[in-house]
Amino acid sequence: MIQRVLTVGLVAGLAAGLAIAALQHMTTTPLILAAEVFEAAQQGHGGAADAAAPAGDLARTATTGLAAVGVSIGYALILLAAMLVCGERIAPRRAALWGACAFAATGLATGLGLAPQLPGAAETDLAGRQIWWLATACLTAAGLFALLRVGGLAAKLAGALALAAPHLYGAPQPAAPESTVPAELAARFAASSISVQALSWILAGALVGCVWRLLGEREDAAP
Repeated sequence: MIQRVLTVGLVAGLAAGLAIAALQHMTTTPLILAAEVFEAAQQGHGGAADAAAPAGDLARTATTGLAAVGVSIGYALILLAAMLVCGERIAPRRAALWGACAFAATGLATGLGLAPQLPGAAETDLAGRQIWWLATACLTAAGLFALLRVGGLAAKLAGALALAAPHLYGAPQPAAPESTVPAELAARFAASSISVQALSWILAGALVGCVWRLLGEREDAAP
């Protein structure tokens, strides 16, 4: 079982990660590069940044691709572990739905308070943002589990409260929303980042279900 879980996580995560890396290269990476131009101009060394760009682009692409693969493998293993612990049937559609719920907890709910930011955006204390993000993700996951998988009115009410609590408390916000990046560019990046993360979770889930089923069929067919 452990070997099967690791195999499924690695294969599904690798496939999903390569697809997401290609998508990021066409969507979020150009926006980050554009934001860095504004940031460099604000700091007064745009020429040096332009000179270093060709050498840095290849390294950035490779690093981003490796990170996307690593994150997708992590997503696949997390989904597998959660579904096995809950006794859930692992199939493409079911695993994709679990991926959508995982995105709702770690991307959608957290993004309502802390939207993805480009370089040069105003920021608050890092520790405060990390604590709020983690609490929001955990509470949202618990709330969704209570609403979708636990019976009883009390569980439903507790789930709804868990979903609302972090947003009633509020995410840390900068004292002044100053930024060197144009608002349109920042909005495009936030929307693109959230969309890519949603696809990453759902694709990882769907591939987990497909690879799990394929390995199961091969094991059943083996003498």
